[in-house]
This record gives sequence, structure tokens and C-alpha cells, in this order.
Amino acid sequence: MKLLHAADLHIDSPLRGLSSYEGAPAEEIRGAARRAVANLVDLALAESVDAVLLAGDIYDGDWKDYHTGLFFTVQMRRLDEAGIPVLLVAGNHDAESRITRELRLPDNVHRFSTMRPDTVAFEDIGLAVHGQGFAIRDVTDNLAVTYPAPRGGMFNVGLLHTALAGAEGHATYAPCNVGDLVSRGYDYWALGHVHAREVVHEAEPWIVFPGNIQGRHARETGPKGATLITVGDDGRATIEHRDLDVVRWARLDVDASGATGMEDVLDLVRHRMAEERAAAGDRLLATRVRVTGATDAHEALWRDERRFVFESRALAGEFPGVWLEKVRLETRHVDLGDAGPELPALVDDLARTAKALRADPSALEQLVRGVPGLKTLDPKVAEEGIAPADAAWRADVFDQAVDLLTAMITGTDGEPA
Repeated sequence: MKLLHAADLHIDSPLRGLSSYEGAPAEEIRGAARRAVANLVDLALAESVDAVLLAGDIYDGDWKDYHTGLFFTVQMRRLDEAGIPVLLVAGNHDAESRITRELRLPDNVHRFSTMRPDTVAFEDIGLAVHGQGFAIRDVTDNLAVTYPAPRGGMFNVGLLHTALAGAEGHATYAPCNVGDLVSRGYDYWALGHVHAREVVHEAEPWIVFPGNIQGRHARETGPKGATLITVGDDGRATIEHRDLDVVRWARLDVDASGATGMEDVLDLVRHRMAEERAAAGDRLLATRVRVTGATDAHEALWRDERRFVFESRALAGEFPGVWLEKVRLETRHVDLGDAGPELPALVDDLARTAKALRADPSALEQLVRGVPGLKTLDPKVAEEGIAPADAAWRADVFDQAVDLLTAMITGTDGEPA
């Protein structure tokens, strides 16, 4: 038996701020989520899987129009024609209360109830799938503890949208812990909500976040895709990640410690771009360069930052299919001088505060919304890259602010601290 587990498709997720970047491949990135969904269906067909498991957030929110639902319906019909059932639960982004439009899905698609968990059993292949979707966005109940007992003699799967006990950058919806899941006696937990792939528990049972199938911005880096589950005759499962993304986001960390000037740093940037270009295959590679380290090149970089940014963009042009989204300088002087013991203590305190805020999205939202200027911004400024209501934008701006404060404290603004 073969199963394909995916989550967080976020079909037609809006893109913010790309119009402010000259030469940004906006259309290619805008269509990436749909193309990744098509890749998911292609993989299911190529592997002749027995079922597809979708663990929530199929959509990014209410549809702008019916084309979003039509696209998903057409893709599900491809699976229906091949006799492949699809089992899905609603997540926080596509909770029952948030989706106001609806199109009838093909008969092969089973959407689990949002009122209580239920079970779909396939006696012919020995598969039982248990699941419950979100009725509202902010589900704070532990749904897992009410899931039914496993079906004897079958491979039992729990389909659930959850953050478990919490994950950085993700609100804690449907909270539960590993012990709650293990105690149900299932063979595999197909989770969704956390966009980074993670095998939480290996076998008896498998507990897996496959991650989202397509990175949506510079904070969602690396390969994205789905988990292929193969169940042997002995009822034991093995798993394998399969890439589905068509746009690969990558952060190019460049350590400039050994550089003596801007040209040395640019050579390091070129080397990292070449590495990531090769790793991304034939996908569009969207990159963010981050230059760090105590370096003799610090003064030159910060004195002529604009030139360095555009030199880096020119380097990206040397590699087909590479787009440089942003360049961030986080270098510092080689010798900070007699800063005294207060300096490292201050930096450590800033790091601790930043870590705490990153782990609490609601606190970060409250902090960002407390900035006076943001309260009066016209909604149209979202088109220019300012979107205080967007969690990814808030997190990105927060990281930039932390980097800038750290740079200023340690003297990376080009002036003595």
C-alpha cells in the first residue's frame, strides 16, 4: 500500500511587496502554488498511490473568486479518474467558517467533519483514516484526544491540523503533545500547519509534518514537498520526502570573516549562488543574501552599501533562473575595542527577547500593531510591501529590526558603538 501525505497547499496565497522589486518574477512566483499542486497530483498518479492525505490549509483563506475552487476541483478530478481517493481536513486558513464559496468536489474526495472526528475505512486495502477539520480558525481544544480507537487489522492514520505544543512562527491551534498521539494506537499521524518538514516521531507511530508543498516567501527556504508512505505486507511503514516546489527560496549566508574588501565578499557571494543554483535543479531560485562576520571589509561594505547590493544583483544575473530578493549586511568590525562587559550582555538580552517574541506570534502582532505609524497606513500600501496584518511580513520586519539593533549595538553602522 502507498499513501501520499501533503499539507498547507495554500492555493492562491497572495504575494505582498513583489511589485516593489524591479525585475521580480512576480507571475512565476504567483503561479507557483498551483503548479506545485499539479506536481502533487502528478506524483500520486506516477506512484499509483492508494490514497492522498491532505492535512489542512488547502486554501489560504476565503476565495477571491471561484477560480480558486475550480482549480482544486479539476486537480481532484484527475485523481478521481485514476480511482485514487482523497481524504482532507480543514485547517485554520480554510476553516469551515472562513470559506464562503463552495464548488462540489468529485466523489473521490472525502472532507472530514468539523463537528467531531470520524473514520473512513477501505476494507479492500486495509486502511482506516481518522480525522476532524476546523470549524473555526481559532481552535484551542485538543482534538486528538477524542479521535476514535484504531481499527483492528488495518493500517490506521490520524489526519490532523495542529501545532502540537507549539512551533516558532505558528499559532498554537488544536494543541496536543506527542504522548496524546502515541496513546491513540495509530500507525501514522499525518499532520499539517507547520511549514517546515519534521519527523516528530519515528515509527510506532510515525508522526510527520511534511511541510508545505511550495515556499511562499524568503522565510520558507529549502526543498518543499510531500511524504510518500509505503506500507509493507507486515504492516510497517517507510517514508520518503519528495520535492514538489517549482520556486526554491534560499537564504545565502556568507561569512565574510576572511575578506579584506568588497571584491572578496562578492566572490564569496558568487560561490554561494553557484552552490544553491546547482542544488535547486531547474527551479526558479529566489534568494536572500545575508553577509555576516567580523571582517576587514566591514567599512567598505557599509560605506558603499548601495553599490554592494547592485553588484550582488548583477552577480545573480550570471546564473539562469536566479532572482535576488534582498541583501542584508550584518557584518561588524574585527575589533570592537574596549566596549566593556555591558556590550555582550546587552546583545544576549536582545537575543533572548527576540527569541521569546518569535515564539509568540500574538505578542509579535501586538508589538508591530503598536507602532503608531502603522495604524494610519492606507490598506493600499500592502501593494508596496507594507502589510502589518500579514504574519510573514511581521516576522520578516521583526528579524530585520533585530539585525539592525544588533548591528548598531556592536558598531556595524560604521560608527563607534
